[in-house]
Amino acid sequence: MQLVRSIIQLLVQGYSERAIHRELGISRTTVRRYIKRFEQEKLSVKDLLALKDGELSLIVYPPAVSVTNDPRRVVFQELSGYFLSELKRTGVTRLLLWEEYKKEYPEGYEYSKFCELLKEAGKPQEATMHFDHDPAALLMVDFAGDKLHYVCPDSGELIECPVLVCVLPYSGYSYAVALANATIPQVIKGLNACLAYFGGVPNGLKSDNMRQLVAKSCRYEPIFTEVFRQWALHNNIILLAARPRKPKDKPHVENEVKLTYQRIYAPLRNEEFHSIQALNAAIERKRIEHHQKSFSRKEGTRLQCFQLEEQSLLQPLPAEPYQVRHSVRAKVQKNYHVTLGEDWHHYSVPHQYIGKTLQAVYDTETVEIYLQHQRIALHKRSYRKHGYTTLEEHMPEGHRQYHQQRGWDSAYFLRKAESVGPCTREYVAHVLAGKRFTQQTYNACLGILRLGRNYGEGRLESACKRALTGGRYTYRILENILKNHLDRQSVEQGKLFRIPAHDNLRGPHAYD
Repeated sequence: MQLVRSIIQLLVQGYSERAIHRELGISRTTVRRYIKRFEQEKLSVKDLLALKDGELSLIVYPPAVSVTNDPRRVVFQELSGYFLSELKRTGVTRLLLWEEYKKEYPEGYEYSKFCELLKEAGKPQEATMHFDHDPAALLMVDFAGDKLHYVCPDSGELIECPVLVCVLPYSGYSYAVALANATIPQVIKGLNACLAYFGGVPNGLKSDNMRQLVAKSCRYEPIFTEVFRQWALHNNIILLAARPRKPKDKPHVENEVKLTYQRIYAPLRNEEFHSIQALNAAIERKRIEHHQKSFSRKEGTRLQCFQLEEQSLLQPLPAEPYQVRHSVRAKVQKNYHVTLGEDWHHYSVPHQYIGKTLQAVYDTETVEIYLQHQRIALHKRSYRKHGYTTLEEHMPEGHRQYHQQRGWDSAYFLRKAESVGPCTREYVAHVLAGKRFTQQTYNACLGILRLGRNYGEGRLESACKRALTGGRYTYRILENILKNHLDRQSVEQGKLFRIPAHDNLRGPHAYD
């Protein structure tokens, strides 16, 4: 409108079309078009200059003359609502809708124009609403759709870990942790760790209708599980649930899951971890980097916003975190293990209690086994199904020895032989190298070391020193040396027989 008013002012001053064109740098055709519109209103240029912008705009830019709609466009607009609703149904595609549309209206739009108009018709339904969140008012939680993994060092198995993601919508400060599984005790463990990480408790918690949190979903009055109601009372926090199948009710945590993929999953994709603790340590490292990155559309970082504006408004943490503990009765099997049915994992107890019924008390971290209120075993909880956690002190003597044998290797026997002496180590090394499969020599090596207990390590070292002068290396050679006390005899050799000098013997000069 400033340009239009400049034209009017120059007309008041008596400028011609050519002069206005030179003064304002616009084409003469444009100047002539504006002047014609002014003349159509039959108002003086001074009266035009006195009009408000809205009134002047109606003169300069009259409403477009409505053009008769294309019949195809009218038909499409009538059907667009049907098309958009059908697209939400399983398996319905734009191509299918277009084929049905063309059967009904053969003169209708072709496929490319059909898709273009359908996309345009759907834009009003994509409107989003902005919500303002108060600091420390709400915590949104959800599971990431994809899982992280670590490699079990014992079996080489790839263990999947669901990842719990939590975020405070006001500051965007978040927490992510890999859990052993998605059961209620593990979710509570993750939420306890989240509150401890924030250093306080928000007023409310909102999630989708995850089965661990919501026993019965309802748009108006969801029913939460008993365990989580107890957890909420313990932490003085309100539980909220999004409407069923409405992920936009918790958009901040949905966006945080996407950021978790970008800033945690992707940087860690080529790293290998051998425990869930190592995996979570790497997640923590990447999460700190994420919090220290600047916002893309405003000043500051998530960490600064949380520390300056939100952290002080959180409720204090309870004295002790809420802990879910379970107690079950279990009978000790003949293999001196009890079975925890929830994970189907087996834990050892002293073998003297075979056949007895014991009490197992467990949480997310430990498994305690009691007999008449006296603890007889304590284990770190394992979530490996059908696995065994066994302590060596719980085994009978014969089982313990066999267990030790399973850990034998060449390095073990060389280390034991070296403690006796250098000759013993050298002799054992020859014994280990004497078979194609080293495992076949382990019993011989065990027998050699036992000779040291029977005859003394000093005599064994002397026997090995004597035996090294020969060309064969076996257990029986050492046993015979020790039985016959040959280790106590000198190992020096006498002078070997030499052919005496003789005149008939010819030397190299005879062959010149």
